[in-house]
Amino acid sequence: MSPYVNATTPYPWPYDGDLGGAQTALLVVLTADAGAASQDIAAQLESLAHAVRAAGGTVIVVRTTAPPPGGSRLREPVTASQDLPGLLVPDIDMVAGGVDGYYASDLDIVLRTGRYRRLILAGVGLETCVHSTMRDANDRGYECLLVVDACVPIDPSLTGASVSSIEMSGGIFGAVGLTAEVVAALIPVPALTPGDL
Repeated sequence: MSPYVNATTPYPWPYDGDLGGAQTALLVVLTADAGAASQDIAAQLESLAHAVRAAGGTVIVVRTTAPPPGGSRLREPVTASQDLPGLLVPDIDMVAGGVDGYYASDLDIVLRTGRYRRLILAGVGLETCVHSTMRDANDRGYECLLVVDACVPIDPSLTGASVSSIEMSGGIFGAVGLTAEVVAALIPVPALTPGDL
């Protein structure tokens, strides 16, 4: 079996050929008003979550907050556990203080404490919060894969440019792939039996 996810661009992901699930997290990033749009990718998110967990990884949902209207410093409160797509149940559910999932959140602490190195990104707001979080994650040293068919853009006309900016310069912010290929590549961890303990 290949140590890479098939058909990722612009390079085989992950770059080091290590698909070990224990150091992999599915990071679902949602805009503050994801609502019904998240249902468009519910099946993809559920498939990814199942595969990541079966491989020993973790599912993290980060809800971002939009800038306040009219320059006001007051934001509408966002709570964890609202409007999750389909049957998606995260292992960790958190709220960020801005469009970037790392901003005013414990995301980096959670990832570093859990020793995660690889992030599989999906969510609502492809060209906004998902993209911003992916760029920040890359700058922090995480190996990132955007699952493009598990993302909903705010403006569909910007999808091509968003994907292109990830792939430019040989994958400056990571790689891009598809749900089915990610699911097929992740190897389930064998279940422990009483004799293994």
